[in-house]
Amino acid sequence: MLTKSLPNIFTIGNLFLGIIAIILVFNKQPDLAAIMVIIAMLLDGLDGRVARALNVQSEFGKELDSLSDVISFGVAPAFIMYVVAFTELNAATAWIATAAFPICGALRLARFNVIASTPGYFIGLPIPAAGGVLCTLALFHNELNTFVLVLSTLLLSYLMVSTVKYPNFKKMGIPKKAIWITPVVVIIAVVVAIQFPGTLSKMIFVPLLLYALYGLKKNAERLFTKRKRSRKSGDDVKPETPSL
Repeated sequence: MLTKSLPNIFTIGNLFLGIIAIILVFNKQPDLAAIMVIIAMLLDGLDGRVARALNVQSEFGKELDSLSDVISFGVAPAFIMYVVAFTELNAATAWIATAAFPICGALRLARFNVIASTPGYFIGLPIPAAGGVLCTLALFHNELNTFVLVLSTLLLSYLMVSTVKYPNFKKMGIPKKAIWITPVVVIIAVVVAIQFPGTLSKMIFVPLLLYALYGLKKNAERLFTKRKRSRKSGDDVKPETPSL
């Protein structure tokens, strides 16, 4: 019974950490709040792999995972950014930018649940990656202009609902014999993260940002190719010579 429930335990742990992150940021501990989101990402990556390794996938687990992701990677990162960077902004701007992120994240998850994606790819930036970028980006609020942070929040929101293809690493599974190691990995990750909250968060920001920028690069290439084809097709159409 416990074995079958293990993936859902990871998912509930993901949700729990998202709620803790919200509490921490309102208690003026944004570094630790960002770490909670990062650890939630680890749990989110494990639940599906463990379920597949144990062959206990279910619709209940899928829906629970989506609901947890909205909180941990949508609401929590948005609140972290709001509290550390947006409170001094015009209220309308701050509220719209903050609300747009979890709303787009929810739309991204709903689309993921009902539309089959291309094998090996996600359609749109996955919400865990977007949330990870946003909560770690918030830690640079003293170094970056607030306008840049607002623009980044809206850009990440757009990338989640875009049709840009992102590499899917879910095929990298966990051998069934190694399942027992996963709780140990989580415990070690929690201990290390709590010991070095700010430094670790900023280190993790770099690979997450590169993953998000990959989509921008692909989008730019797609637009460039589309324009090039449009121009080429226009050049191929020769004007008719008027008859005398």
